[in-house]
Amino acid sequence: MYLGKVIATFSAKKGQSGLPRPKVDDLNLIFGFGIEHDKFAGKDVDKAVMIVGKYSYDYAKANGIELEYGSLGENILFDFNPHDFPIGTEFKIGETVLQITENCTICNHLAVFDDDLPILLKECRGLYCKIKVGGKISEDLSVKILEDKKIAS
Repeated sequence: MYLGKVIATFSAKKGQSGLPRPKVDDLNLIFGFGIEHDKFAGKDVDKAVMIVGKYSYDYAKANGIELEYGSLGENILFDFNPHDFPIGTEFKIGETVLQITENCTICNHLAVFDDDLPILLKECRGLYCKIKVGGKISEDLSVKILEDKKIAS
């Protein structure tokens, strides 16, 4: 089932720090490793990719906090809310497949934008995913849910 599309992709290389993460043309996802050239690649395969929906930015803005995309530390920004889906859900993006593994924990890094932001976004800061099938992801790619892999909430 079609869910939406990729709005943008982001990645920080080794040596880069802070938020927002730099926007990149595409991401090369490598099964069992992570995002090629990303500073977190190879560290925790269950948290290889962080996804966020535009909803999180809209919610922050509605509460008086305007952020540029990449500020939440995401690798992939969607035009739908991935928080609507439970842990275990699999998304097909182009040739790749990502599986939601856990909610991103709130960290104080977000307080650099506003002291209230970590608490405001505690339920929708982002989701970590593992790479089930590697490949390239870029802006405007369609995102589908793999129905037989969706775990009922």
